[in-house]
Amino acid sequence: MGAMSVRTQSSEEPAGAVHRAGFACFVGRPNAGKSTLTNALVGQKVAITANQPQTTRHTVRGIVHRPDAQLILVDTPGLHKPRTLLGERLNDVVRTTWAEVDVIGFCLPANEKLGPGDRFIAKELASIKKTPKIAVVTKTDLVDGKTLAEQLIAIDQLGKELGFEWAEIVPVSAVGDKQVGLLADLIVPLLPEGPALYPDGELTDEPEQVMIAELIREAALEGVRDELPHSIAVVVEEMLPREDRPADKPLLDIHAFVYIERPSQKGIVIGPKGKRLKEVGIKSRKQIEALLGTPVFLDLHVKVAKDWQRDPRQLRKLGF
Repeated sequence: MGAMSVRTQSSEEPAGAVHRAGFACFVGRPNAGKSTLTNALVGQKVAITANQPQTTRHTVRGIVHRPDAQLILVDTPGLHKPRTLLGERLNDVVRTTWAEVDVIGFCLPANEKLGPGDRFIAKELASIKKTPKIAVVTKTDLVDGKTLAEQLIAIDQLGKELGFEWAEIVPVSAVGDKQVGLLADLIVPLLPEGPALYPDGELTDEPEQVMIAELIREAALEGVRDELPHSIAVVVEEMLPREDRPADKPLLDIHAFVYIERPSQKGIVIGPKGKRLKEVGIKSRKQIEALLGTPVFLDLHVKVAKDWQRDPRQLRKLGF
């Protein structure tokens, strides 16, 4: 296979080794397994997983704590050919993030041949010279050895074509937990030396409100993705502990708005006799309670923000 490095086992660090800390982000086209991989590395659900592009709009960071290192995962939204102001703004955010991290992991599913979307991203990566790039071949549990080998060669070639060398090419299966630890082992040496940047135990530095908004948005999109792929934004207006509650029985009141672009979409989100919105509330409330570890009263309202994806003022208000 020539000078291509595919790692399959982990290298043990000698005792008393240096401590490293830094940032990595996973990129790849929608559904390449980025969020699943983040969750597998961090060891619990942090980013939202979905079969639809552009659901991770905010920088959700997962933190991997190891005795020898702290790896902070920055989740950038997907890079795509912009059709709207939101698209352009997301792309700027992406490029800035890529230039600022210490390592970029490019996720490529083992079960799909390299396509134009992958090339589009790889070209962008090639222009970011200094940052080391690891090709992470995901979903290896779905293919046989021959298909995997062909994919590894194709990825190696892609780098050569665009004039850069992959720091590593690593096959993983986050679902089967295969080699996820190895991936961390390979990213760590690429991080700068230094102490932990976040105190132990913090898994995400995203404000809770953003994570809660993501959970509600995810629940609201469930089952209506085809009709409303990105036309939903969620804003958590306020979170207040309910007064007059005994200390051992707290209740958190959360008031949130689900914004849609057009009045015609209201019925889709709310459902017949409000049934769908109620289900969205129940589902997301359970997840929010699991996230915060406290009982929650969730108050959801649907509002129309006309064409919010194209309006700079609305975008700012909705946090983009």
